[in-house]
Formats: sequence, structure tokens, C-alpha cells
Amino acid sequence: MHDAQGELLYVGKARDLKKRVSSYFRASGLSLKTQALVARIHSIDVSVTRTETEALLLEHNLIKAHRPPYNILMRDDKSYPYIFITDHPDYPAIRFRRVRHKKPGDGRYFGPYTNAWAVRETLSLLEKIFRVRQCEEATFRNRTRPCLQHQIGRCSAPCVGLISPEDYQADMAHAQAFLKGEDSTLLQLLADEMEAASQQLNFERAAQLRDQIQALQAVQAQQSIEAGRARCDVFGMVMEAEYCVVHVLQVRDGKVVGSRNVQVTRKLDEPEEEVLENFVAQFYLRESNPEVPPEIIYAPAMLNPDVVEEALASVAAHAVKLKHQVRGDRAKWRELAVENARQAVRVRLKDRQTLQGRFEALREALGMEDTPGRLECFDISHTMGEETVASCVVFNIEGPLKSDYRRYKIEGITPGDDYAAMKQALEKRYGRRRDELKLPDVLFIDGGKGQLRAAREVLADLGLGSLFTVGVAKGPSRRPGLETLILEMEEDVLNLPPDSPALHLIQHIRDESHRFAITGHRARREKKRQRSALEQIEGVGPKRRRELLRHFGSLKGLENASTDELQKVPGISRKLAEQIYQALHDD
Repeated sequence: MHDAQGELLYVGKARDLKKRVSSYFRASGLSLKTQALVARIHSIDVSVTRTETEALLLEHNLIKAHRPPYNILMRDDKSYPYIFITDHPDYPAIRFRRVRHKKPGDGRYFGPYTNAWAVRETLSLLEKIFRVRQCEEATFRNRTRPCLQHQIGRCSAPCVGLISPEDYQADMAHAQAFLKGEDSTLLQLLADEMEAASQQLNFERAAQLRDQIQALQAVQAQQSIEAGRARCDVFGMVMEAEYCVVHVLQVRDGKVVGSRNVQVTRKLDEPEEEVLENFVAQFYLRESNPEVPPEIIYAPAMLNPDVVEEALASVAAHAVKLKHQVRGDRAKWRELAVENARQAVRVRLKDRQTLQGRFEALREALGMEDTPGRLECFDISHTMGEETVASCVVFNIEGPLKSDYRRYKIEGITPGDDYAAMKQALEKRYGRRRDELKLPDVLFIDGGKGQLRAAREVLADLGLGSLFTVGVAKGPSRRPGLETLILEMEEDVLNLPPDSPALHLIQHIRDESHRFAITGHRARREKKRQRSALEQIEGVGPKRRRELLRHFGSLKGLENASTDELQKVPGISRKLAEQIYQALHDD
């Protein structure tokens, strides 16, 4: 379904096309969401497929490519984390990686996992037990002495040859066996190797293997949810009011290894069977090489599980079984997933009620006629004027609206001039494409009268002088609860009690704007400080930088070198040596 401009609104599939399309054009009984869609429909394109499986695959390819606004959307739509092992021939590294499209021959992936924190914990465990490296290739190639990871016993220092390729490959094979869940086989293998090392009088190696066995046994003792060798994903969905949450449990070799809640945004009033069916298909089919387990358990029921089953089997290259009626441990996992989804929905409903109360309290505190629906807050962050960043965060009745957050790079001002920085941020925010921008009902400025005055001058110049603006000045000793609100007339100030719901909302948006600003500032500052002075010199690429640093040992040694000494480095001509010398001695 397309609108008048040809933009895709909605993609759907149907066994009976006439019946499905006619359901959108009934004279009565349509929900408000469906009426909003129908009002925008200008044309409908139809693609005929041979089977329902092909229709499902086509539907999700189109959704993945075009992201139509009226199809269901996973709110947590970032790519899933994997554990990635590089393809280095002697000393492969093991790392955290998020990926949407895995490239053939690009190393080995384990996952996807549902929880990034759990992946990082696993990587930390692999470092402790097997001492495999996690450094980047550039760091690995250029090390001349062991790093801190080796000093604290978390890396065997293959970068400087303190472990042979054979021994390192053995440790990596053990790590991979651990990731596959082959715990019992791995423990037996390590025990055999320990015994062999002892017989060869290699007691140091035997002690290392003993420590690995003990660490693995401790990990096994922590795994309390087990059921044979089951390998499956479990989906539990709950819909209540306007909220829909799916909880996903990952079970590998009988152990629950990860779980997460995913909020689903429904643009139309589809039945829960259809929503879950679309979610499960989208969960796997949005990736080019999905990791689909052989068994998928779900609740509630689906409309066409056999179609989803066939589609997933076709992309996974192995048989996939979708099961709703299960017993024993599988039934417990299914109920656990549903209960987690139910709790997540209840938390969201409670949070919404709390937020509605806070928005209403804000209306009363500011003396507004209508309850505000959209709040924006600006903050400035810098270090002694360096790398100034402005942030704009947005809240609505649902809480933080992170898709509308923006950061602005502030340039061309006197370092440390917060007033000028605030003016530039507001000009960038409201001076461009104003017709397409949603204006806030209340605009908060993190700062005192000076920042608020600067903001109002810019807004007046932009024709937005009527925008309700409030300054949030920090109280004495910057303690929370002592903030002063500066209202429309700068002499009008408001001090809300520390337990005021309106003040809690203001503190929340102010703290979020501060967090967002300082995170962006720190990232820019670190990037600048990590950038070598050599990177700014024309004609000095990665290879020449590496040769220069290798020849002189450090940037300090390079700065102390003369033009003649620079010429002794392979690939450095007289002219380039003079350029390098001049760039390093501008002062």
C-alpha cells in the first residue's frame, strides 16, 4: 500500500487477497489506527507468489528494506551481539561484535546472543580461563613487549611469542568447545591433557590445565537451569492496553544462556496470533545469515506456524520445528517467557501512569492550561572550552523519545562561551527545516538566567518567541532537589519541593540531557587525543607512520629528530622529511 507520493505505507500477505484487502475498506468497524492508514492509501501493488512460504519471505524482505510505518516494529531494533573469532592463521583473537550481515570467510561467529552484557561476561571468562587475546590486529602486530593483560594473567602474550602457535591453537580449540556448550567433553579433554603434561614432567602446563578445569567446574556449578541437551529459542508474548512485549529466552545445550524483552510497536490492531507470527519471522529473517535453532517454542498460538517453519528451514539450511504444545522443562521455559513478558508490560503501564502524573503535576506547577505532551531540554558540555558539544533530548508521555535525540558540534565560538554555544545549538535545531520539526510544548534550558536569555534571543530571531521556555538553575552545592526554575519573566523563579513529581520529571530530563551531552563530548575529546599528529600530514599514510614510529621508537623520539635523520627512514624523501619536521614544530 502506497501513499500519494509513492511512499510505502504497509506490506501484508494473504492467502485470500480479496478478503484481506476488503477488510480495510469496510463501512464500519475499523479501528482508528486502520482508519488512519486507509486515509493515506493511494495505490496498492500486488505480487503473486507460488507458496505461502515465498510470500512470507518476500513480505519480510520488503519490511527489512523499506521499514513501512504501519508494519510492526521491534523497538529494540539494533543488531544482535555475537562472539567473533578472527581468521588469523596462528593466533586468532576472540571479540565482541554486533553484525547484521556476516561476510563469508570473515572468521567464525557464535550467537546471536540476546544480552550484550552476558557476551562481555563470557569474553571476560574466556580471558581468565584460556588466556586468549582480544586485542585489535594493529595492536597485535606492533607490540614489542607484553601488555597489561599478560601481566595480570589474562593473556598468554602471543604478540611477542611467549606461547607457541600450537599451544595457542589448543587453548582456542578449548575456548570454542566451551562456546559450543561441550562442557563435559571439554573437561575430559583437559583432564587427559593435564595427565599427559604431568607424565612429561611439564608441571607448569599441568598446573595451567588444572586451573582451567577448576574454573570450568565453578562455571558449571552456577548453571542451575538445565534440561538435557535441548537447543531452542522460546518466545512469550503479552499484549495489554497499547503495549506489546515479547520475551525471548535462549536455551543452548539445556541451559538458559540469555534473555531479553523486546517491545513491539503495533501500528494497526492485528490479532496477537498474527503479531507473534510476524515477530518470530522478523526476528530471524531480518539477518542475511540467521542463526536459527532446530526448535522454537512459542506462546500464544500462531495463525500459520507451518508457513513460518518452512520459511525458517529454507534460510537456516536445516530442519526447524515450531512448537506451542510442550511438556516438562519446555513448558516451564514457555511459562517463564510469558511471565517475563507480562511483568515487563506491567512495569511499562505503571511507568506510564507515573509519567502521566508527573506531566500533570508539571502543568499545574507551570500554570499551563493544557498538559504538555512534548518536552525538550538543551545542555552544553566541554572541557575548558575543548570539543564543545550541545545535546537536545526529547520526552513525551511515554518517557525518553531517543529517536529524536540530537547532538550538535559547536564550532567558531570563543572556547568556554556557554551563551554562544547555546545560541548556536538552538539555531541548528530550530533554524533548519522548521516546517518538518515538531516543536516542544516546554523547552528546558540547563542553566541560569544568562543561558535562558541567550536562548530567548535566538528564538525571537527565529520567530519562535512564544515558545514556553524554562531555565533550570542548579541549587547551592548542586544538590538534587534544590533546583530553581526561571520562568517566562526572568524575575519569576519557582522552587518546587524536593518530593514534587513535576521536579522529578524536570530532573529526569535535565540529567538525561547532561548524560547525552557529556557522552558525546567525551567521545570527541578521546578521538582527538588518540589521533596522532602524523595523521594530519599529507603524504604520510599508515605504512609510513608505522615505519617512522618503529625507527624512532615513539612520537617523542620522532619530534626530536632532525630533517637528515628523518630521511633515513625508508620511503621518506627530503621534501617529505621537511614537511614532517615543519608539522611537528609549528610552535
